[in-house]
Amino acid sequence: MRRLFGTDGVRGLANGELLTPEFAVGVCASAARTLSNGAGRRPVAVVGRDPRASGEMLEAAVVAGLTSAGADAIRVGVLPTPGVAHLVAEAGADLGVMISASHNPMPDNGIKLFAAGGHKLPDDVEDEIERGLGTRADRPTGADIGRVWDAPDATTVYVDHLLSAAPGSLAGLKVVVDCAHGAASVAAPEAYRQAGADVIALNAEPTGLNINDGVGSTHLEPLQRAVVEHGADLGIAHDGDADRCLAVDAAGNVVDGDRIMAVLALAMRDAGELAHDTLVATVMSNLGLHLAMRDAGITLDTTKVGDRYVLERLREGGYSLGGEQSGHVVLPGHATTGDGLLTALRLMSRIASTGSSLAELASVMTPLPQVLRNVVVGDRDAVAASDRVAEAVAKAEAELGDTGRVLLRPSGTELLVRVMVEAPTAEEAGAVAARLADVVAAAS
Repeated sequence: MRRLFGTDGVRGLANGELLTPEFAVGVCASAARTLSNGAGRRPVAVVGRDPRASGEMLEAAVVAGLTSAGADAIRVGVLPTPGVAHLVAEAGADLGVMISASHNPMPDNGIKLFAAGGHKLPDDVEDEIERGLGTRADRPTGADIGRVWDAPDATTVYVDHLLSAAPGSLAGLKVVVDCAHGAASVAAPEAYRQAGADVIALNAEPTGLNINDGVGSTHLEPLQRAVVEHGADLGIAHDGDADRCLAVDAAGNVVDGDRIMAVLALAMRDAGELAHDTLVATVMSNLGLHLAMRDAGITLDTTKVGDRYVLERLREGGYSLGGEQSGHVVLPGHATTGDGLLTALRLMSRIASTGSSLAELASVMTPLPQVLRNVVVGDRDAVAASDRVAEAVAKAEAELGDTGRVLLRPSGTELLVRVMVEAPTAEEAGAVAARLADVVAAAS
């Protein structure tokens, strides 16, 4: 049976088949019971959301579920996901709830849960919460019902935290920030201005209906144009809940998560902050990142796809930097989850302190052309067990040698196998990917 929780909470069409107010009440009541510390006091939960319209409805249901289980709820309003995680730790709360569908279109929404300290939940805890759905439980009455408070200073507390984690002034930098009409629309421009930058805010007027609508980290074209038009030093793009950061250099060229991590890894190494001289990334990171880190004497430790796996490896190894090509970057010394605003501040600090342009700093890594083919299959297990597929992959790897890379990855939710190939040229990557896709399709 498919798990209710995906790699980043529960997500779907708001008020659709799954993500209804009734569901939100049930899952948050179960979460409050599961995550209570049992220390003789009622649990406390921090509740935040992005500005999409359905968040208002779901916030009411989330708060109802929490208080019906005897938990007090602190509403922080519209705030980036990492801000909610930080406030869970800051308030000493037992859990946090973020209502967001991240980069998804406006009709979708989601519920992300955090444990005490602002940490994402392991699979076994999510499973326990899922088992608690629909079960009969003692309901508190009278004075034991949870209470609700608002935290009007939540954005200020979060921005102050960001500034404390950002080394140096950004004076002299002009930055365009695309807030995706999302949760960072207030916090990001404010944080960057207070850090000293000249800030041009783009797509920072959320209506509840325009989040991620052709803007933000999944639609970089408006930011690329704006950076060039304003003569800015760089552009920063966030997604709907601002746990992601991509960048654009002064010429309008995209600097993705891999190149941002390369810049930050060198900055942290030079400052003595890169624990064990190791960067953690997923298997989807470009081979160019591997080569750049090897040349810099930095170890690149790889995990499965998903920021939760990056987080697990960071904690296990005591490492200080990790992330994904998509722009989720984690700095465990300052945040318990990916924080797009913190990433941007650290990136801009490196530009300001070195006097180098973003293009110059990002040139430490040369991305190899990458082709990704999604192959529809009837049986993912048959593909994994196929000798013919294994032989085709081995042949392709032998052809590419250390100048390229092949990765076959079955989808966790669909009948797809993702074929990724990197090679010295786009033509070669495309040809190898097409050949492997045909073999994969035939094997299923």
